[in-house]
Amino acid sequence: MPCRGLLALCQYDTNKLVRIQSVRLGSLKWGLNGTVLLFICIMMLWNRSYQEFDLVVSSVTAKVKGVAQAHLPGVGDVVWDVVDYSGPSQEKNSFFVVTNVIVTKNQKQGKCPEVPLKGRLCQTDKDCERGAWDKQSHGIQTGSCVRFTLLKKTCEVSAWCPIETKTAPPRPALLAAAENFTVLIKNNIRFPAFNFIRRNILPEMNDAYLRSCQRGNDSLCPIFRLGDVVREAGERFSEMAVEGGVIGILIKWDCNLDRLMQRCLPRYSFRRLDEKESNKTLYPGLNFRYAKYNTVNGVEERTLYKVFGIRFDVMVFGQAGRFSFIQLIIYIGSTLSYYALTTLLLDWLIGTRCYSAEVGQNYSERKVEPVQDKQKCILCVSYVDENNVRLVKRSQKKSLQDVKPMSVQPRKEDTGHLRAVLCLLQPGVGVDRGAEPPLDRKADPKPKPHRPAWYDERG
Repeated sequence: MPCRGLLALCQYDTNKLVRIQSVRLGSLKWGLNGTVLLFICIMMLWNRSYQEFDLVVSSVTAKVKGVAQAHLPGVGDVVWDVVDYSGPSQEKNSFFVVTNVIVTKNQKQGKCPEVPLKGRLCQTDKDCERGAWDKQSHGIQTGSCVRFTLLKKTCEVSAWCPIETKTAPPRPALLAAAENFTVLIKNNIRFPAFNFIRRNILPEMNDAYLRSCQRGNDSLCPIFRLGDVVREAGERFSEMAVEGGVIGILIKWDCNLDRLMQRCLPRYSFRRLDEKESNKTLYPGLNFRYAKYNTVNGVEERTLYKVFGIRFDVMVFGQAGRFSFIQLIIYIGSTLSYYALTTLLLDWLIGTRCYSAEVGQNYSERKVEPVQDKQKCILCVSYVDENNVRLVKRSQKKSLQDVKPMSVQPRKEDTGHLRAVLCLLQPGVGVDRGAEPPLDRKADPKPKPHRPAWYDERG
């Protein structure tokens, strides 16, 4: 039994064509093949698998417009224009709009008490180390413990005085009117492989169009109201303006450059990029500081601004496709294997009792046929005037007269010689076809002629 198991592993299966005359199976076969063909064609058109593609190369510029008036505590009413609320610098593919601010006026270089944060209170000068500072300090300690309020003392520092004391942004935001600001986004793209160039301001968009277009009526309008951008991102501008945040403006180019189906237009979408929930207790929003310097009576002063705002990141991605005969051939070659699903399904259906047990058994018997790897043939030749039988292998290229006779049968008196010859002629009866049969006796170099019984001397 173990030997048979090992021999069963040493076999090779090849396909054999069996044609079944059946209307049901034929209709099912062509129905499945038609379904596969329809699926292949739909996926080819949907994914444009017959095209070669190239990724977009892009550049973005933005121009913000709007004016707002805000009442700053200790300062009064201040008009903010694009220079004030755009921040001190513009980053690549992004722009910043100030929505809230904390102002500390008339700061000068001098000595003043440090803001009493955790661990910053002192009782005597021994609690203050001269020249010490850390990442939360506003200056360098002088070594003196001075009074900050009537009940608190802190270490004195050399810094810009007075030190900024307020850290929580005002509610509501001082520049909530920035919701009505607008931004013009200019996006130039290029597909190097096809030498194709385009911009989001299309050729038919003239100056009159840009002055009057609105996103609500025209999805291709490149001018955006900031409040609408934040709303389409799923946020409320009045809430986001207090602490600030990051909004992504996504421009997607999905271009078809074939002549009969040419289409290359931008699609805009918006989403918030910073995590407003998980960071609620750890530095939420977006803010930074900058200062405006001036000189009063020969002494340099500055006004410190801690601004909160929304940064808009413009992200461009996309691809363009053009017909390619090579890609079409590759796709067709890769999908031909789908037709094997029809054969697998029909074979499974016939092999189970879902169709017919009698048909399935007949199909299996006709489709699977065991064949030996190599069949060796032996030719037995006997001459009338010889007492021996000549064994000739088919692979030998010799004349029959040149083959040496082998003594494989005894004399006529022994009736077992017939069974020996039959064993040689019958395959698989315990005789090794490839091996030479054993010699009963040595061959006589000069055998004497032996006449059979039926030979008549007179004849």
